Amino acid sequence: MGRVRQLLRDRKLLAVRRPDGTMAVPAAFLDGDQIVKGLNGTLTVLCDCGFDDADALRWLFTADETLPGTPISAIAEHRRTEVNRRAQALAI
Repeated sequence: MGRVRQLLRDRKLLAVRRPDGTMAVPAAFLDGDQIVKGLNGTLTVLCDCGFDDADALRWLFTADETLPGTPISAIAEHRRTEVNRRAQALAI
């Protein structure tokens, strides 16, 4: 659990607050016991664009017709460069 907290502090991972107040990492962020490759970079881009954690989570799980699918699904499918381009465009 300590490693997860450190990853959250370092913004290499995001968590969702459940209605009961506990925090949970979305399963889509994990590939087995590893973080989905490329998620860290996308989170950095979103942070640099001014997104807070809630906005970043919402964006990652919102369908985008131009991808197609959600940004997190595209990252999991090794299309992170395409996702990061879209994220960077949000800052302009």
